[in-house]
Amino acid sequence: MRDSWSGSDLHLELDPARKRRAALESALRTAIQDGRLTAGTLLPSTRALATELALSRGTVTAAYDQLAEEGFLTIRPGSGTRVADIPQTPAPPPAVLTEPPAHDLRPGRPAAGTFPTRAWLAATRRVLHHAAHATPDPQGQLELRTALAAHLGRTRGVRTDPTRIVVTSGYHQAVTLLAHVLRQNGVRTTAYEDPGHNAYREAVQRGGLTTTPLPVDARGAQVESLTTEKAVFLTPSHQYPLGVPLHPHRRRAIRTWARSTGALIIEDDYDGEFRYDRQPIGALQALAPDHVVYAGSISKTLSPNLRLGWLALPHHLVSPFVQAKEEADTHTETLTQLVLADLIASHAYDRHIRACRLRYSRRRRLLLDRLAAFSHLTVHGVPAGLSTLVTGMNEQQALAVCTTARIALRGLTELHQDPGTSPGGLLIGFAAPSDSAYPAALTALSNALTTGRLN
Repeated sequence: MRDSWSGSDLHLELDPARKRRAALESALRTAIQDGRLTAGTLLPSTRALATELALSRGTVTAAYDQLAEEGFLTIRPGSGTRVADIPQTPAPPPAVLTEPPAHDLRPGRPAAGTFPTRAWLAATRRVLHHAAHATPDPQGQLELRTALAAHLGRTRGVRTDPTRIVVTSGYHQAVTLLAHVLRQNGVRTTAYEDPGHNAYREAVQRGGLTTTPLPVDARGAQVESLTTEKAVFLTPSHQYPLGVPLHPHRRRAIRTWARSTGALIIEDDYDGEFRYDRQPIGALQALAPDHVVYAGSISKTLSPNLRLGWLALPHHLVSPFVQAKEEADTHTETLTQLVLADLIASHAYDRHIRACRLRYSRRRRLLLDRLAAFSHLTVHGVPAGLSTLVTGMNEQQALAVCTTARIALRGLTELHQDPGTSPGGLLIGFAAPSDSAYPAALTALSNALTTGRLN
């Protein structure tokens, strides 16, 4: 511990851009915080320090008084001014900056460059004059619920009406609140596709429900294995991550199961708009509206940053879900709802989806052309969605090689409920890179698959 001040071994550099008193306070405060001035050190008198730093005595006195008020100094008449005994906070470790990937091939990410900026701004201008006077509604703005009911009926075959739609802050909130509501209604166990989206599976589990793995094969979820579960989470139009639709026989079988047992089907139609070889498969909800919760969002069609989703619910779940939504965050942000409602009503949303469908279809073909050079790899799924599953390699080795090449994609293993016993594979997204960046991303991927000898 230093007993007294020594100007020779402690240099106080005052910031010339600040006022003299503030600069002195800052310099002394920093010297105390970083340990250069330790507890108990006797500081020079105000007169001596003023002379040493070419300041007025009043400036030094005011600085000492301020730091004493803050607890950094103790001033005792006749004993001088000393550094107070304050706990030393260790310096945090230097921040590790994560280098962004050079090639973004992560699954499920739409291209940022496709966002319909002009149409969005035009819709915003149209709704702004009455948005400020809109009454927030925990169920969602009536304008959006009305537009969604018509749009989903026309494009996805969903049988619903505005009174049965609830708007949420994205699908993650929807599934989290739904798990809570189901538990309140006596549900304890639910089936969940395996493999399936792990983040949403975990959200269901955090909601208090136990998830039993529902195996998936080339015909989709093996619904015939369902037994006593009271609910099941499905991606029937385009299973995530295997990329297959639920076979028609199984669609009928699960409808029969739900009707006979009173169980609930939660249909995640996360990218049902994007089918490239035929018309998109209609929603499962149309077969049993009173037994299916239909979930959708704009995270794949517009942007995940907008955090806007919806549920089309059976009548008996509307009231408890609206209550859960109101308790969670009162209501979803209003302006975005009104803008989306305008986009849908003006058909700008339909035009945007058609343009994206053409763009993503070309992207997928380019990816498959590159993968065709690797005879040991198998491409799974139908022409749909924003990503493709590829198997036939050592997943961990593949991920390591791609990480070194700064290629971001996703492994299949982590999407299983029990990753330790699951086969490996790569989920390769083809939508996110810009048009100028996509060819380089495909070349980098091809080089990684070649040099890594991933077989």
